[in-house]
Amino acid sequence: MNRRTAVATIAGVGLTGGSAFALGGAGPFNDGDGLPVRVEGIDAPGSDAGRLRVPRPDRPTLVDCFATWCGPCDRQMETLTALYPEYEGRLDFVSVTNERVGSGLSRADIADWWARRDGDWAVGVDPESAVMSAIGADGLPYLVLTDAEGVVRWRHSGVASGERLRSAFEAVLEG
Repeated sequence: MNRRTAVATIAGVGLTGGSAFALGGAGPFNDGDGLPVRVEGIDAPGSDAGRLRVPRPDRPTLVDCFATWCGPCDRQMETLTALYPEYEGRLDFVSVTNERVGSGLSRADIADWWARRDGDWAVGVDPESAVMSAIGADGLPYLVLTDAEGVVRWRHSGVASGERLRSAFEAVLEG
C-alpha cells in the first residue's frame, strides 16, 4: 500500500460521518470581508484556470469540498456527476480541494483526477483552506448549498445520497 492510499484510507474512516441540516437565516458565505472566497481555478473539464469566486455570483451554488486522496470523495463525485446534467443552468457546482500543489501533487494531477471522474464544472485549489474555514467544514467530503445571495441553506458532512441532494437542490431552487 503506498503512502497516499494509506493516508486516504485512514482519513476516509474518520471523515465519513453524515449530518445534514438546513440553516435558515445563516449569514452570507464570505472570507470575513463580506466578499465571496476566491480560489485558484484549475484548467480541467468544465473549469478554467484563474480566480474563481465561491460561491458563484447571483446563482444558487453547491460547494463540494474534496481531496484527490479521499475515497469517500470518489463516491460523492459519482453522485454529483449523475445529478449535474439535471441541474446545469439552474444551479452552479463548484468543487474545491485544499490540497497543496507541489511536492508530489501538481495542478495536472488534480485535472487528471477530475477528468477520470467525469467532473464537468468549476474546480479550484484552496491550499489555505479559506473555503473550508468559511463554511465550518469538519471533514471530507463536505457539501454546502447556498442561495443566489450566497447564504448557506444546507450543509452535509460525508457522502450525501442523490435523493438527499435532489431534495436540498429543489428546496433552494423553489425558495
